[in-house]
Amino acid sequence: MIAGMPAVPTILVFDSGLGGLTVLREIVRARPDARYVYVADDAFFPYGQHSEAEIVGRVVPVIGELIATHRPDLVVIACNTASTLVMGHLRRAWPVPFVGTVPAIKPACAQSQTRRVSVLGTSGTVKREYTRALIHDFAGGCDVTLVGSANLASLAEKALGGDADISDADITAEIAPCFVDDGVSRTDTVVLACTHYPLLLDRLIALAPWPVTWIDPAPAVARRVVDLLGAGDIEAGSGAPEMYFTSGRPHAPGAALLPSFGDRAKLAI
Repeated sequence: MIAGMPAVPTILVFDSGLGGLTVLREIVRARPDARYVYVADDAFFPYGQHSEAEIVGRVVPVIGELIATHRPDLVVIACNTASTLVMGHLRRAWPVPFVGTVPAIKPACAQSQTRRVSVLGTSGTVKREYTRALIHDFAGGCDVTLVGSANLASLAEKALGGDADISDADITAEIAPCFVDDGVSRTDTVVLACTHYPLLLDRLIALAPWPVTWIDPAPAVARRVVDLLGAGDIEAGSGAPEMYFTSGRPHAPGAALLPSFGDRAKLAI
């Protein structure tokens, strides 16, 4: 636990859009007594359409402004794409502790029975050297298939916003390359390497050609937050997370936020 941490810490959770709500939800369960600020950088969404330099040039100063405004005790970067690029920059610039979200390759490979694992992420995340280094260091002899999805994050964002016109065919086209069967073994574990993807988990399970284990990084992120801040009062009631959107566009809390937080979400633009 960090020395001098206030009894009720402020935790800032940052993502490119609403996908980070899957991470925020797990952290709130682990530290319901904390104050939460959630920031969606929807003005720059999706990050996968931008170069690495553009993402670093965008995220680092935005985080600096958010730290100055909200004075968080800990910052969670609830985005795989950003985490693989900016964590070093952020830690060098500010003394605030940062927790990133990275593809859960190590636990996926550790539990795979067939030794065949797929990593489903954005095109940017799967091509990063950071991701390939995780495979090199932690695959443990597993055959790892990298699958870069161009559209699944946007589909998840639309679904959470209440769009009912997302077809099964659209989702199936994005996840199909994850399922590899060479006649001897087939994929039994899929790493969800984008925080947006668990928003579609029920449909991913239903549309999979065979059952697999889907690895969501959010519980591991929540555990790391507790490691740094301590357990706090887990019996406390949770306050309303403050929600901010960099675009300033109106969002409908009923459609986008209530599925995760009920009436505890407080929208602030």
